[in-house]
Amino acid sequence: MEGSNMETNRIMVDQKRMEVLDILKEALRIFFGNFNFVIFILLIYVPVFLLMVYYEASLQRTLVEFADILEQPPGYYRYRLSILEAKTQFVAKDFYHALVQLSCLYLVPLHLLELSTVIVTIHLASKIYTEERTRTLKEMVQRPIYGARVKGTFITSFHVLFLSTSTLLGLLWLATSYFAVWRNSMFHGLFVVLYGPIFGALLIKYWEWSAVWNMGIVISVLEGTYGFQALALSTCFSKGSERRGLLLMLVFFVWGLGLRLPCLYFGCYGWIGIVAHVSLLCLANVLKCLVCVVYFHDCKNRTLEKKVDVEIGREIKAVEK
Repeated sequence: MEGSNMETNRIMVDQKRMEVLDILKEALRIFFGNFNFVIFILLIYVPVFLLMVYYEASLQRTLVEFADILEQPPGYYRYRLSILEAKTQFVAKDFYHALVQLSCLYLVPLHLLELSTVIVTIHLASKIYTEERTRTLKEMVQRPIYGARVKGTFITSFHVLFLSTSTLLGLLWLATSYFAVWRNSMFHGLFVVLYGPIFGALLIKYWEWSAVWNMGIVISVLEGTYGFQALALSTCFSKGSERRGLLLMLVFFVWGLGLRLPCLYFGCYGWIGIVAHVSLLCLANVLKCLVCVVYFHDCKNRTLEKKVDVEIGREIKAVEK
């Protein structure tokens, strides 16, 4: 019991010094310092990987076609009433159907598969991080995850999915309005002045909120709290650490954007490129889970320390009186 308390105190002392780079290094240490963990993650990610290859191939093709339409010169649409009508018809028909198909694919099979692997990854990563010992493949397979927590995590994930999708749709609407309507109009400057700051502020808040949402999922897996209660607890733990959470989410946002931008500029990757692309995305998802686990333990320990300090301060004041 005494050794357990010493270990907890040591972790809490280490956590005091952890900043963004420290959290990233700790996540990398958990992943690359445990060979059995890497093998286990590779095995459970096979179904997700195969489905993501198909999803990314369809997504890249849709994005490239949409970008080509937006970049066509006005003369290309002479047979139409106007360039705006042509773009509107494309968005309303071809792009709409492709978007619905991709959305259904992402929201149902891909999201459920990804969430299942996320639950297992978070559960094992937390055990490795707090106990600081390597685990055998047999231990990883046999370590149970209670059904109530799995159910609660699914509930939390749907809350997060709704909130993140709503925010992304707002960002998408602002970006689409610019490229499809305002970019070539006489009100281009007005749009940049009005919508530019709104888009930037919403994007920054999205990164900040993403840290809270992802920590909410970690809380559901590790603590058993779910739904809006988990998100409220996550907000409480992350208070004062918003900048760190924002920067951590920015790292993975840039990672994903860096993988997709070349597709828009140079065309789809081809199957070999898509396999490499999906492999890097899966690696990013795993590391993101590990980062969120370390970030959660750091924020929780900081919050508990503050609470203890406040209670001790109250006791001292009571004694002085």
